[in-house]
Amino acid sequence: MFKRMKEDMDIVFDQDPAARSYIEVFLTYSGLHAIWSHRIAHFFFKRRMFFIARSISQVSRFFTGIEIHPGAQIGRRFFIDHGMGVVIGETTEIGDNVTLFQGVTLGGTGKEKGKRHPTVKDNATVTTGAKVLGNITIGDSSKIGAQSVVLKDVPEHSTVVGVPGTVVVQNGQKVRNSNNLDHHKIPDPVADRCDKLQQEIDLLKEEIEKLKEVKQNDTHHL
Repeated sequence: MFKRMKEDMDIVFDQDPAARSYIEVFLTYSGLHAIWSHRIAHFFFKRRMFFIARSISQVSRFFTGIEIHPGAQIGRRFFIDHGMGVVIGETTEIGDNVTLFQGVTLGGTGKEKGKRHPTVKDNATVTTGAKVLGNITIGDSSKIGAQSVVLKDVPEHSTVVGVPGTVVVQNGQKVRNSNNLDHHKIPDPVADRCDKLQQEIDLLKEEIEKLKEVKQNDTHHL
């Protein structure tokens, strides 16, 4: 147990440059507290002691601001950065070395039964405020941009941004115009489309002005 806890703290040092000491991480990182509480709740959930499991989950939610259903399956070296507002649904499956930022939702899309929450594969990153909804799969080593809403499967080694989520990079190749992979600088495909529409409108205005000039010249000649 202590070896696993140290592994959890080590990943904090790998991911967060603000971490300074083990005692600081142990006492002040709410993401760690939520993960440790979830393991206890999941232990009871697997033994069908659902009330105890949900009670532990709710107490953890009260103190950390992170809601993880005790039924969720979470791999090793899972890191939640800041964490406030993170919600992880009952049938969510999370692989190893996954990182979530604050405000992320791994949720369902309705009242369907069975597997209704996302599967997040190894080494994936879901950044600030992103919503990943339904029984979909986020591929290995993929990245979900801030505030994106993802409703479809994401291939491995891909970057997704926008509402709805659109793949902009796959296997290191740009699918759409992209400047870099920093989650706060990923381009917005909706804004790109609006820019293109504005360019078309400007061209139409120019054509209309030219037609007006031609018509005025014809009138003067008459």
